[in-house]
Amino acid sequence: MDQGFLIVGLGNPGRKYRETRHNAGFMVVEELARRWQADWTLESAFQSRLARAQPPAGTVWLCQPQTYMNLSGDAVGSLTAYYRVPLNRLLVVVDDADLPLGTVRLRPRGSSGGHHGIESIEARLGSREFARQRLGIGRSEPGEREITAHVLSRFRAEEQALWRQILERAADQAVTWCHDGAREAMNRFNGSVISNEPTGTKDN
Repeated sequence: MDQGFLIVGLGNPGRKYRETRHNAGFMVVEELARRWQADWTLESAFQSRLARAQPPAGTVWLCQPQTYMNLSGDAVGSLTAYYRVPLNRLLVVVDDADLPLGTVRLRPRGSSGGHHGIESIEARLGSREFARQRLGIGRSEPGEREITAHVLSRFRAEEQALWRQILERAADQAVTWCHDGAREAMNRFNGSVISNEPTGTKDN
């Protein structure tokens, strides 16, 4: 089997959740599929939508788990096992309400940060040694604890242009991660699309 790359965008399936903040990961892999002209297919054996791309870095599998967020590990575990994807070639893309809207942050490993999709993947793989890219979606109110309604909401009209910039930056970073590795991707793209200031390359 080809030891390619696997980029997993997390979200929830179905029209109800389409283009909500919690589906940020879905939107990033859709942007990558568009750039690489990769077609999506529904693969029930992996409980996923998959697209196979062939950029210069090699085979890249793009994945949207169809398990709902909290069971994302079921899909990712099956795919990594079948395609024999090493964990250092796995990138998981998620939303993050603890990061301000406009921020993109990639780390080569780390904690779940309370994200249930990441928790599910860590539990299934028995490891935290895979890259994760977080896209800041902010909170509706600073310090707010109950954020379910916010993460399941869509971006407001005045946020759409900024969100487009975030998607493009996140996709650029994912491409660089495939070609040049995590550190180069972090150095070039971690930070805010608003301030354009880097957030550094610390590995936690």
